[in-house]
Amino acid sequence: AAMRHLPYFCRGEVVKGFGRGSKELGIPTANFSEQVVESFPSDISTGIYYGWACVGNGDVHKMVLSIGWNPFYKNIKKSVETHIIHTFKDDFYGEILSIVIIGYIRSEKNFSSSDALISAIQEDIEEAKRQLDLPEHLKLKEDNFFHLPEGKPVNH
Repeated sequence: AAMRHLPYFCRGEVVKGFGRGSKELGIPTANFSEQVVESFPSDISTGIYYGWACVGNGDVHKMVLSIGWNPFYKNIKKSVETHIIHTFKDDFYGEILSIVIIGYIRSEKNFSSSDALISAIQEDIEEAKRQLDLPEHLKLKEDNFFHLPEGKPVNH
């Protein structure tokens, strides 16, 4: 069921999340608003995915993405958090994030410590990098979806 909806194209405004990713884990994530999260297919499997991401009309970068309740943090609401594999100078709250989810890495799981969580995320990032170098995945990096129409407001 994880793969049935892929590739999944999605775009939305970046909102403030729980403020944990970059502060506690050193792995900043971009959070979508609740409306965007609710627009995801209801039967898409929770877990860790990889794909491409683009902020505004910027460059397209590799990303890993978590869909779910983050058992480690016991969230009440489902969240979709994108970690873009790139270092940005500034945060980009309020910008439009466009993503294409291409593949599934693993299911969500709980961790005994934040260190265990960090090392799992680092492994996810390495796996995403490997997968996204494959020619069939690289071609989606050039998809027209990533070119926002100039001067037109983006639908939220």
